Amino acid sequence: MNGLPANGSIRTLTAREMLLLREHLLRLDPESRRDRFNGAADESFVESYAARCLADGTVVIGYVEDGKVLGAAELHQPDSSDDGVPEIAFSVERSARRKGVGSVLFKRLITEAEGRGHESLRITTGYRNKAMRALAHKFGAHLTFRHGESTGSIDLKHPTQPEAATPAVTTAADAARAAMNFSRA
Repeated sequence: MNGLPANGSIRTLTAREMLLLREHLLRLDPESRRDRFNGAADESFVESYAARCLADGTVVIGYVEDGKVLGAAELHQPDSSDDGVPEIAFSVERSARRKGVGSVLFKRLITEAEGRGHESLRITTGYRNKAMRALAHKFGAHLTFRHGESTGSIDLKHPTQPEAATPAVTTAADAARAAMNFSRA
């Protein structure tokens, strides 16, 4: 599966599985958690955040290995932003890094966003998070640095990077979903 470890899978989490997102975010080491939330985030903040993701309909695509989410890509609903542009967020535990997890999650998230008719996505990351900035750039994000953050957007109507234009089909269910989305369009 695109270079991922054989015992892991990429899939959209159901509402009942959102506890796995919470557990994943709580397992992040201090630096990774700071990078993910662009600042300090204690356990109560993470628990509240995960509950909010469930309540507001955030789509979470997880890298699941041995029943644990070790990586997550989040597509936040456009109505939760001032300008109606959905925001995306990513986190990958150290044990799953440098295995292609972030790239596969990014591809799947873009496919999900396109299937929902979104034309652009917003990404915000801290200035220290070099891995996220590199991944965002790989998928065509145009980032600017202000107030200690890198913020940018990904234009889904006119992808500028080869990675962004590559379909993200990783299972038979993904192929079926892509075909249905194509038929609807």
